[in-house]
Amino acid sequence: MKTKYLISIDQSTQGTKALLFDPYGNLIKRTDKAHRQIINEKGWVSHDPLEIYKNTIYVVQEVVQQAGIAREQVAGLGISNQRETTLAWDRTTGVPVGNAVVWQCARASDLCDRVAKTGQAEKIRERTGIPLSPYFPASKIAWILENEAGAGEKAEKRELCHGTIDSWLVYKLTKGKSYKTDFSNASRTQLYNIFELKWDEEICAIFGIDPNNLAEVCESDSCFGWTDFDGFFPKPIPIHGVMGDSHGALFGQGCLEAGMIKATYGTGSSIMMNIGEKPLLSTHGVVTSLAWSIGGKVSYVLEGNLNYTGAVITWLKDDLKLIESPSETEQLARQASQEDRTCLIPAFSGLGAPYWDSRATAAFIGMSRTTRKPEIVKAALECIAFQITDVVQAMSEDAEMKVEELQVDGGPTRNRYLMQFQSDLMQTKVQIPEAEELSGIGPAYAAGLALGLWDMAVFDKISRQTYEPKMNAETARQKYDGWKEAVRKVLA
Repeated sequence: MKTKYLISIDQSTQGTKALLFDPYGNLIKRTDKAHRQIINEKGWVSHDPLEIYKNTIYVVQEVVQQAGIAREQVAGLGISNQRETTLAWDRTTGVPVGNAVVWQCARASDLCDRVAKTGQAEKIRERTGIPLSPYFPASKIAWILENEAGAGEKAEKRELCHGTIDSWLVYKLTKGKSYKTDFSNASRTQLYNIFELKWDEEICAIFGIDPNNLAEVCESDSCFGWTDFDGFFPKPIPIHGVMGDSHGALFGQGCLEAGMIKATYGTGSSIMMNIGEKPLLSTHGVVTSLAWSIGGKVSYVLEGNLNYTGAVITWLKDDLKLIESPSETEQLARQASQEDRTCLIPAFSGLGAPYWDSRATAAFIGMSRTTRKPEIVKAALECIAFQITDVVQAMSEDAEMKVEELQVDGGPTRNRYLMQFQSDLMQTKVQIPEAEELSGIGPAYAAGLALGLWDMAVFDKISRQTYEPKMNAETARQKYDGWKEAVRKVLA
């Protein structure tokens, strides 16, 4: 029998990756392709869903061809996705009614204000685990239905599909035969009742959404359909694992027990704590979601989301032109005066958890005449760690657990200055896996387990680097207090 391989698609904010795994769960090949970031004069952020699908086909073809394996050796597929990015398309033709509204985009703020005036915000949070915010797909879908030509009419006739990128890819890859999402993605829409495990008809009605137009919700390791990647594979392969990217990273990190916590550093960041089989509503500004449903067992998480973490580094490079490469930031931060107290509050599209202020604006606080490029870069790096710490502290208070170590993943974790500062600030261990691609590794592991390609020992394959605190606790506290004071100055 020929050796069997598995592919995972990691469809993220900046681009699409295809990851190829051998029969033992080892990641052996990766291909990437970026897509356009469409930003208009109002600051709205969009993606072209057809470009994303085209790139998905491309990276899978490339990873198989570059690895030199036979196409018939691929046994199955996992998918992770940028979660709250929202789109709608014609149920019959598969043609989008417009570009996807990216999770960062706050264009639905006025719609959320309208909903808030009805007095329904607390009901929404109590059933979905999520505070009312334009960050989530509920208001984004409502915005699409009201503003994209023909969308409302198609929705009334139940001729429209709308949801997150995972359901779009599943639909397109299966040639429209499968319109499904998983528990993790559904729980992030602000339309799913996380206690009753179903689309909440009353919440949907508040946003003017017909639940019949939403995807079927399936277990994260179930079979979502079959695909031949537009004829690339000689026979269709099963899609057997789907998770939102942050949930995928939590699963890939092996955070399978209550109390385990991870932070994904990407364009934005997701900090997620596994809280087990019983939901817990936060009172400290984070949200409750479903981690996944695997093998008939549902797990819950606390989560906080940040709009701008890695994106701050992109801003330094592409907009301010202060650096040519993200790799420069580590050396510049080390050159900076450690006495400089400049704080960057990256509220370019408001602040996420635990503040949830969509109208907060970005600012540098505490600059002096001696603040130069190195100090600005240092402030940009440190604001990432400060934001992560905000969320971890909120979760620790909600769960009444002391965080002993933080599992981290994502490109910015290769920055040694940032990781040491994160450990110092939190006064705890920070564990970094050797592999960068945890968002894609999680659904790959889930798919491989479902297909019987490997067993739970696959989680032992990831080696880790550890950072431990070097800064004394009082200095760390003073730095964090300075951050909190700076944040108070930008809140609306």
